[in-house]
Amino acid sequence: MNELQSLVSTYSPIVAILTLAAATLVSEDLTCVAAGVLVADGRVPFAAATAACLTGIVAGDILLMLAGRVLGRTGIESPLARRFVSPDAVERGIQWMTRRGAIVVALSRFLPGTRLATYLAAGALGLRFWTFVLYVGLTALVWVPALVGVSAVLGAEAVEAGLISASAWATSGIFAAAAIAAVLKASMWAASWTNRRRIYGFWRRCTSWEFWPMWVVYPPLLAYIAYLMLEHRSATVFTAANPDIPAGGFIGESKFEILRALAAGTGKVARAGLVPGETSPARRLSIAGTFMERLGLDFPVVIKPDQGQRGTGVAIVRSRAELESRLRDIGGDAIVQEYVPGLEFGVFYHRHPTESRGHIFSITEKRFPAVIGDGRSTLDELILADDRAVCMRSLHRQVHRARLAHVPARGETVALVEIGSHCRGSLFLDGRHLITPAVEQAFDAVAQSSGFYFGRFDVRAASVEDFLERGEFQILELNGVTSESTNIYDPRHGLWSAYRVLAAQWRLAFEIGAENRRRGVAVTPLSGLWRLIREYRRQARLAPQDTRSHAADAASGLNAQVPA
Repeated sequence: MNELQSLVSTYSPIVAILTLAAATLVSEDLTCVAAGVLVADGRVPFAAATAACLTGIVAGDILLMLAGRVLGRTGIESPLARRFVSPDAVERGIQWMTRRGAIVVALSRFLPGTRLATYLAAGALGLRFWTFVLYVGLTALVWVPALVGVSAVLGAEAVEAGLISASAWATSGIFAAAAIAAVLKASMWAASWTNRRRIYGFWRRCTSWEFWPMWVVYPPLLAYIAYLMLEHRSATVFTAANPDIPAGGFIGESKFEILRALAAGTGKVARAGLVPGETSPARRLSIAGTFMERLGLDFPVVIKPDQGQRGTGVAIVRSRAELESRLRDIGGDAIVQEYVPGLEFGVFYHRHPTESRGHIFSITEKRFPAVIGDGRSTLDELILADDRAVCMRSLHRQVHRARLAHVPARGETVALVEIGSHCRGSLFLDGRHLITPAVEQAFDAVAQSSGFYFGRFDVRAASVEDFLERGEFQILELNGVTSESTNIYDPRHGLWSAYRVLAAQWRLAFEIGAENRRRGVAVTPLSGLWRLIREYRRQARLAPQDTRSHAADAASGLNAQVPA
């Protein structure tokens, strides 16, 4: 601002006008405010200042549109372009342009953060040049004189009333005018139904603890775990809770080996095969295909990392091409598992070593959110309209990116989630009413057949009746000491209720581990846990590698199968 005033004082108003036009390429709104300051100070006529800002702004808009046309859609989605505009913003701009055409160009003038992506998308999609110029010109004719005028009037009135000197307005008035401009734009932004729903989703995420990040929720629980460590005089005695699982299932355990151990004692395990990570992508795909062929499995199948946490990397694939892509995404060992349709439950089980029978600590019903088409709204709009889906809109937009602009038919159900993981969008409900002696007996038999004492079964059943009355279910996964009693995420439960459940859960883990230690089970030391954490992080960073295939890799992949 001081440099601009210096130029005006030293040279003619023409220099100031040219400087204003060039400055709009850096910041359009602040330049308009600065123009108003110069008008209020009597240095530049209002018409000239407004014309300068209009010229620079429209010229900059045209340059953005032409850049989009030169780069094309591939160019504006390139890694270099992502440094200046996010892929999500570009995709949103393309979808808006596809559905509503040039009107989006006009609206973007008044919506903060949308102009760059929208104008690039207009060029990439081939919007007619003169149509674009007409719309940006008309909206600039509305916005620029208003912003310059507000800045000039506020400054002139303040000086005439003696509230502020001309020099003080020239140095500080810009901030007040900029604040007014920001308020005006924020009001226009909030006038959009889409943005109001985004605000609602943000509010729900802030006020519903189930959406909070772990680093916010867990500190009080970690303090209680520290107390349990002092009480039991051991920082890691809980690792003895499940003697047959490395470190009790703290981190980095092989999910495939757990499934194989379960399958040896029960027929309630979904069939799965292990695809080694340290082999070529072609060999990995061949191993997965051979496993599916031997067991007569067809798509869809489930693919997930052998060492994973909280649903990371789990996907349902429906084609060979998608299977190949997912295998490339998982750097380490991967599990290919048969897809089991039906209802999904999380069953948290525990058994003290001195007891002959175990107990179900909790059952969680997992619901997969869906939206229903009305024949008019796009999938993105249906997500926004749903009071729960809007809370995880970013995740749903990422998963369903290819069809956000699709308009589902009236009555058509579109599943948003297929994976029973809370952080992937599933709704968790407290299923304590499902705990019956028959269900408890069924899971106790499975746990005792595999030497399992503490943790959570993730299972699917064809119906509630099959689950409750006939004990018919398929185990998808078994998680050890760091698994959560996921009924805490029921929206009806508050944060303090969750703390009570988690505290009781961890007390059980320490007590079971302490008893097993007295019976001779080895406890994993802190150094051992640290090695497991480092190895897990290394695996998480492991990128797919084109290494040469080995016969041993093929043999291990083809023979390592959970039996039917």
